[in-house]
Amino acid sequence: MAVKRFKPVTPGTRFRVGADYSDITTNVPEKTLVVSHKKSGGRNHSGKMTIRNVGGGHKKSYRLIDFKRNKFDIPATVATIEYDPNRSARIVLLNYVDGEKRYMLAPEGIQVGQIVLSGDAVAPEVGNTLPLKSIPLGSIIHNIELNPGQGGIIARSAGTYAQLSARDGKYAIIKLPSGETRMILATCLATIGTVSNSEKANEVLGKAGRKRWLGRRPRVRGVAMNPVDHPMGGGEGRASGGHPRSRKGLLAKGFKTRDKKKSSDRYIVERRKK
Repeated sequence: MAVKRFKPVTPGTRFRVGADYSDITTNVPEKTLVVSHKKSGGRNHSGKMTIRNVGGGHKKSYRLIDFKRNKFDIPATVATIEYDPNRSARIVLLNYVDGEKRYMLAPEGIQVGQIVLSGDAVAPEVGNTLPLKSIPLGSIIHNIELNPGQGGIIARSAGTYAQLSARDGKYAIIKLPSGETRMILATCLATIGTVSNSEKANEVLGKAGRKRWLGRRPRVRGVAMNPVDHPMGGGEGRASGGHPRSRKGLLAKGFKTRDKKKSSDRYIVERRKK
């Protein structure tokens, strides 16, 4: 997958850098794996706005993704590589030999017609899913479980990956995309390879309207508000008010909000980069 620059034929294309979608093989999703997806517009059940800057956006259908990869030792053929409007990565449609179809996250370099597997004794090749205890040290992995059977929740965004750096007893030591080094049970599953669409970070929307199509409404800076609306609001002229803080008054830009007694601290070997 690559990005392309647009000729400035309109103001919106002057700075736009977008995907060329050359890796997509079909634009029709598998009907049995698509469900409706209702938007809230940031409102709760009584219609009150509880999340700001959310609303509008293009209508989307949700693709059911298999993050668990729990069909063990059953070969599946990659049928298509598809765009998913609900995530930054590409997805692939798997046709299992028993007739079932499932979507999974597309790793970088996967090809249509390729065979992928899940299980303890499968080869550590791109797209295959194995327990951490069976993956060679130093391997690049993604879609990592935090608890056995939970389904992958770590390293699922476009271009992300983690690295299996060591094993210690019943734990594997993983270097996460954030830079944090963490212990995870070696019986948890992970998929070999890097998540696809790594060029996503180089895309430039080009105009405010494209942000609205994605469902994001304008965000007003706190210093541009009145004192009644934000702790940083008010002042004469262009004065910027006080220490950076949230709308609720919680300090920002360096103030640590993590619970000092969080139970998962014992699994963290090294903190993420500051």
